[in-house]
Amino acid sequence: MSNVEPAATAVASDQGQQNGAPSATRAPSRLGQNGLQLLSWLAPNTLVIAWELLAQAGWLSPQVLPAPSKIMRTAFKLISSGSLLDDLGISLLRAVAGFAIGSAVGFTLVGFSRIAEAVVDRSVQMIRAIPFLALLPLVIVWLGVGEAEKIFLVALGVTFPIYINTVLGIRQVDPKLIELGRIQGLGAFKLIRRIILPGALPSILTGVRYALATAWLALVVAETIGAQSGIGFLAMDAREFLRTDVIVLTIVIYALIGVAADAIARVLERRLLAWHPNYGAAR
Repeated sequence: MSNVEPAATAVASDQGQQNGAPSATRAPSRLGQNGLQLLSWLAPNTLVIAWELLAQAGWLSPQVLPAPSKIMRTAFKLISSGSLLDDLGISLLRAVAGFAIGSAVGFTLVGFSRIAEAVVDRSVQMIRAIPFLALLPLVIVWLGVGEAEKIFLVALGVTFPIYINTVLGIRQVDPKLIELGRIQGLGAFKLIRRIILPGALPSILTGVRYALATAWLALVVAETIGAQSGIGFLAMDAREFLRTDVIVLTIVIYALIGVAADAIARVLERRLLAWHPNYGAAR
């Protein structure tokens, strides 16, 4: 990545060895990683099987919690009619737009000096403490119940995890590396690009993972008010007709999208942090 990156890697490796962290030479084998992946799905699959058996045995009422097989049939019908894919596509577009805006704003608010932090941090923390539901009436007054309101809420939810974790990552950059960059004659811009941002990247990507989950939480809130399309609208419409199978289906979709988003974030970690001993060993 840069001429100071080997020094960053060496310091990280020394710190990892001193703290007893696993090094690249002690990384688990590919077979071990696949085994852990399979193990991580054991509990969800067991839960689904038990759910199906209890529903088929009549212990779970279809009005309370339909069987997974019933939910799959409902999903197939909605996909065949095209309504599910349309609503899913609309929700994904809202989430992507809000995530892009929120990420840009959260990263822009980050200051690389104590003065900048003093100017913006307290205001950001105050706004972060306000729940989505408390802001919703005011946002509706400002933006109505159209697309702008939904994208705004998603962007608002994404901004804070990105901001907080980026600031945390900057604070955790080793001062020795910053001093090394100054000794090598790096200016302020190159110092940020070559040392501070790479050093803060693990924390930034953690913020991205949190922001992905928050984006869907904000979208659920936004789509339950005045929406005419989207997964949230599908759930609210099903509530009016007591379609428990459709409601559970939307919850399952949110869960699957969350898993997929987290998997994408993990791939980004492995790609962008391949130079880091603790992350490169997990590839």
